[in-house]
Amino acid sequence: MTQKEKREYLIQELLSEFPPYRDMKIPDSEEEQKGLLRSLMNVRPPRPAKEEFLRIQDEYLQEETAEKGITDSELLPPSSLDGRLVLWRGDITTLKIDAIVNAANSALRGCFVPCHSCIDNIIHTNAGVQLRLDCDTIMNEQGYEEPTGQAKITPAYNLPSRYVIHTVGPIVSGELTKKHCRQLADCYRSCLGLAAENGLKSIAFCCISTGEFHFPQQKAAEIAVKTVREYLKQDTSIERVVFNVFKPEDQEIYREILK
Repeated sequence: MTQKEKREYLIQELLSEFPPYRDMKIPDSEEEQKGLLRSLMNVRPPRPAKEEFLRIQDEYLQEETAEKGITDSELLPPSSLDGRLVLWRGDITTLKIDAIVNAANSALRGCFVPCHSCIDNIIHTNAGVQLRLDCDTIMNEQGYEEPTGQAKITPAYNLPSRYVIHTVGPIVSGELTKKHCRQLADCYRSCLGLAAENGLKSIAFCCISTGEFHFPQQKAAEIAVKTVREYLKQDTSIERVVFNVFKPEDQEIYREILK
């Protein structure tokens, strides 16, 4: 099957799961098809999928990622401040590394808003529908929403990373408080601790809480670097920590801190 054939198969299968949309016409353009597929994956409840669907989905997603280009974290230049720290601007879903960190919400099941720009949505979209099902299993067993500052680990499925570590950052609505800062530091410590517990050597952090959760970028970066450096002084099992940024302004902030 070509990528187009796989995409249309996946769309048709997902439409068939939603009775009101079963007769929807699949658009002709590649861009519209990709948007529809992503939307259907975003709104799909956490439930098992057919083996054939998963096989074709996995092939499709892995080819899409390969076309974007995979970055090997081992080849990224280290910071002059600390050889274990790396600053990298790029798409975290294309990074080959032991674990990437997902800035999740307290439900921890991914973003259900079609084609939303948050990192939670992007990671779940590119990992595949298995990721939401894993997260749902974890949360059903836990029986309550994920507290701010803690973390959970899952396989990364179709991402180049081996694992995804999910953490819920603080939501800043109004004035930034000391509690917000403590909670953000807890996120970084929890993710590093979970990575170490699972024998991982490398981890990539997104800019936790600075998007939809409105944590000030400068302060968030300062907390991130300080917390990671303090952790690495006490635990040498983590050999590489990547600070992944997407916006140019975040890149400049981290560049100054990591001089």
